[in-house]
Amino acid sequence: MKKYTSFGEISDCLSKGEASCETIVNHYLDQIESQRDLNVFVEVYAEEALNRAKEMDQKIAKGQGGKLAGMVVGIKDVICHKDHGLQAASKILDGFQSQFNATVIDRLIAEDAIIIGRQNCDEFAMGSSNENSAFGPTKNAANPEHVPGGSSGASAVAVQANMCTVSLGSDTGGSVRQPAAFCGVIGLKPTYSRISRYGLIAYASSFDSIGVLSTTVEDNALMLEVIAGADDFDSTVSNEPVDNYVKGLGESKKYKIAYIQNTLDSSGIATDVKEATLSAIEKLKSKGHEVSPISFDLLDYILPTYYILTTAEASSNLSRYDGVKYGYRTPHAHNLEEMYKMTREEGFGKEVQRRIMLGTFVLSSGYYDAYYIKAQKVRRLIREKTQELLQQYDFLVMPTTPTAAFKFGEHSDDPIEMYLADLYTVQANVCGVPAISIPNGETTDGLPIGLQFMGAAFQEKKLYQIAKSFLDS
Repeated sequence: MKKYTSFGEISDCLSKGEASCETIVNHYLDQIESQRDLNVFVEVYAEEALNRAKEMDQKIAKGQGGKLAGMVVGIKDVICHKDHGLQAASKILDGFQSQFNATVIDRLIAEDAIIIGRQNCDEFAMGSSNENSAFGPTKNAANPEHVPGGSSGASAVAVQANMCTVSLGSDTGGSVRQPAAFCGVIGLKPTYSRISRYGLIAYASSFDSIGVLSTTVEDNALMLEVIAGADDFDSTVSNEPVDNYVKGLGESKKYKIAYIQNTLDSSGIATDVKEATLSAIEKLKSKGHEVSPISFDLLDYILPTYYILTTAEASSNLSRYDGVKYGYRTPHAHNLEEMYKMTREEGFGKEVQRRIMLGTFVLSSGYYDAYYIKAQKVRRLIREKTQELLQQYDFLVMPTTPTAAFKFGEHSDDPIEMYLADLYTVQANVCGVPAISIPNGETTDGLPIGLQFMGAAFQEKKLYQIAKSFLDS
């Protein structure tokens, strides 16, 4: 059976009558089944996807197919899909089914996308390796001994291993871009508020963004066109008009780009990643872009600021999971207080418990001013400095991650080492600006390396343009 690698290829085959939506869905179902050992999907909607494919074939035959007719999409297990399971890869939501669709799901369905299943992730999107899941870890298709990144690790592997055309993930501190880098695919975190968060399980509400993983820039751009925009169900979403991102890919421009020298001078960056990034900088210069080194004196403060604020927000957001109304409830409690305590102790994994405790600590009396308020002030300084740079330059470019994908268990006993995997991705979330990770070669061991471009708010069109220009040359 033909291997479909992009929606453009699928659309071409559909228009020529060389394939049907049904055969395309069957192709992806075969890929999922043959690679079950990677542990990507926690639930596959096989029958539902095939029935929808038949419906799409009829619509296409009548010339009534939507923008995404024939596109097969996987969704991370933190996005609500009505009457389908939703667990955030956590035991505490055992047996829960969503009562409504996320806005992004409604928009996919309206444009005739086919949703093939929900994908594994780090529990409640907390992790950088996809090892923190009640369903077990997902493996990297490039080397199953290595992690796929997190928290949207399975969403990246699904695209990497050709199990769906695109995936929707979520990005709170790099959870789309970091696994995209580890798996050699494209991952976009849009501007905060570009996509409605209605129906996205909250980790840290002022950081969370739904993002897109794909193999081509065109597919990524098309998805953003469909799912972005104003939404009456989300008071934080922007009313900024949605660009025609796909059409904008044809524009060729010379940009002013800065790279943060500190990121390349860091002792934590792997040699292969540093060399690949320096090579990418030379490539950008050779294409006529003006590329300059800069320093970012607040770089060392970004990661601590991020973890103080996100754990504080997580402590608040996850207080709703108590075993009273839905999900897991301990069978061992003898009174109400025990039920609350034991349900959360048994239902949440160790990493989620760690972050809830950290967040509760920084919000507690006596520490609120010292940690939470101070971190908010530093966040403002980081945002102002970043915005100042993005007024001078079109993009900031840096490695997506300091290393390639590490082995399972390599950082499990040292949370700080694990958190450092987010070193270069959290800045975009702290500042609310868009960023994209694209493939940038491989290590000597054959593991993918990612390159990240960060742009000003609502400049996704330019990000797609520079990404396509870089990848096409």
